[in-house]
Amino acid sequence: MRRPLEIKAEEASVRSVVSLTSALETLSSMQIAKTKNKVLISNQFFDEVWGIYKQIRVDVLFNFGRQVDEKLINKELLILITAKGGLSGDIDQRLIRKFLERYDETKNEVLVIGYHGALKLKQSHVDYEYYFDLPEGDYINVDPLMDIIRKYAQSRIFYQNYISLSQQEIKDVDLSEAVSSKGRVADMDTVGDNLVSEKNYIFEPNSYAVAAYLENSILRLTISQFIYDSRLAQVASRFKAMSAAKERSIDTATQLHTEYNRSKRSQVDTRLKESLAGLKKIRAEGAA
Repeated sequence: MRRPLEIKAEEASVRSVVSLTSALETLSSMQIAKTKNKVLISNQFFDEVWGIYKQIRVDVLFNFGRQVDEKLINKELLILITAKGGLSGDIDQRLIRKFLERYDETKNEVLVIGYHGALKLKQSHVDYEYYFDLPEGDYINVDPLMDIIRKYAQSRIFYQNYISLSQQEIKDVDLSEAVSSKGRVADMDTVGDNLVSEKNYIFEPNSYAVAAYLENSILRLTISQFIYDSRLAQVASRFKAMSAAKERSIDTATQLHTEYNRSKRSQVDTRLKESLAGLKKIRAEGAA
């Protein structure tokens, strides 16, 4: 049996893990509430912008704000939104597995957001063309991402989707389909009472330029929403991982405390037996 002091030191270390995981669990809970609010605000603003755009767009295709004669890279850009570090459960590992099922180095180029994803790609021996840190603040500047996305004929986003506090899933969507899907949802929520057209509005310099500007705004909102959704799922996954780690640590600390008491009691019993054996020996020698 181990010495009581060794067990006590190990128990103290585990208690420190309990305190740390509890703090991270609380922090994750606060971030979840804050991020969910950002997602709701972003969705509302998207609906408002889409309601204007759908009335003045020149065709049914979403052109990402590109010029008519703009040449595109004939490859599909795969965009991965991952965590900035560890302690987020297995969610990034699941995202990488789904990405690898799709990835073909002859047909795809890769843009990764988040250091943890970049590290996982290197471990999988996959090279990426573009890398960005995951934004930490409330404001997300996605203009550098938009400049890259507009260069490619197709773009697909891999991201973590928040379902509930205990459940998050990995999704991959074509960016143009995602915009159209969000637009259909917005169409159901908005009714054009005040129609926007060239009959009652003046567009400067023309409706094509205004439509392109709105496409840029919609693309910016869509990418921001994906990042907010991913951040929300990452924080929820971290909350779940920290909760599980805290429970395991509490169980381990309880077991160590029980082992410490048993070891200490055993040590006392051993010393008592040795004392009694010594006393008997002394009495036996005295009687002789």
